[in-house]
Amino acid sequence: MIESILIIVGLLIAVVGLIGCIIPAVPGPPLNFLSLVILELAIEDAFPLDFYFLWGGITIVVTFLDYILPIMGAKVYKASSYGIWGSIIGMIFGILFFPPFGMIFGLFIGAVLGELIAGKKEWEALKIGTVTFAASMLMIFIKLALSGVMTFYFIKRSVEYIF
Repeated sequence: MIESILIIVGLLIAVVGLIGCIIPAVPGPPLNFLSLVILELAIEDAFPLDFYFLWGGITIVVTFLDYILPIMGAKVYKASSYGIWGSIIGMIFGILFFPPFGMIFGLFIGAVLGELIAGKKEWEALKIGTVTFAASMLMIFIKLALSGVMTFYFIKRSVEYIF
């Protein structure tokens, strides 16, 4: 009985983790890794220990890159703090008022507007906005891939245990 409850809780956390790959306030991959740990509590020796070290390490690296890569890309193209803050504010505004695609467009528009406010020329602002946008989209894709694989392992092992 407790195993079933833990598997259901783990599945719910995995789904929230997948959603969190797109919504910035929700830590997607760490939640998906947590679902695997919960599965271990439900099913003793669900996976070998090295499996958890591997996926835990990948989760840490991807989570770190999620925060660093867009900023590094923006810094390489000499984004100002206005552009970085503009992209963050634009993304939040887009999520709140124009979901789900508002986040994507809000990030880009916010970065461009921030750079224009900082006094950059139009083409420079567009270049920085594009780089910030591309780095963020790359990280969303990487997080979705990672979380998707962990969710696959969760479901596969859960189904094997149930049947």
